[in-house]
Amino acid sequence: MTLTDQHIDSLLVLCKKGNHLAQLEVYNRYQRAMYNVAVRIVKDTAEAEDIMQESFITAFSKLDTFKGTATFGAWLKRIVVNNSISQYKKQQRFIDLPDETIAETVEATSGITENDYSNEKAAAVLSCMSSLHSSYQQVLTLHLIEGYDYEEMCEILDITYANCRTLVSRAKESLRKKLKIAS
Repeated sequence: MTLTDQHIDSLLVLCKKGNHLAQLEVYNRYQRAMYNVAVRIVKDTAEAEDIMQESFITAFSKLDTFKGTATFGAWLKRIVVNNSISQYKKQQRFIDLPDETIAETVEATSGITENDYSNEKAAAVLSCMSSLHSSYQQVLTLHLIEGYDYEEMCEILDITYANCRTLVSRAKESLRKKLKIAS
């Protein structure tokens, strides 16, 4: 049996032993999905690539902490999301651009093109989402696109449950208003 035929659990056992071929196989299986998660949060393809690779390095070095209560993909995704949000916050401290430039940058680097969606409504929603405040974009991306529930978002964003629900509610309302204006 080759490494490509093995189940993820057996690959992780080999990874813990330092098998580089097993690590490469795990990387090949998950890298595209983890890159997509990162690029949706940081809005920059080069940063997303760096975050994804750093996240794999972190995951392989902390593989002993993986308990198996969630799938490996979910555990890895949590690492990527945390690293992405951390990097996004660092970027926001150093970049001071006018709102028009930010909207153009987000559209140019979102990594999601309208051709990816056959449904025009989905493209309109994504377009309107890119014009929202960054905190609203973050919570809507985590909740609606990535599928995190409120408890998970509270941990990721380090906010209370009530704040999380309020933020999601306000973000959805802001998105609704923008969608009404656009249509």
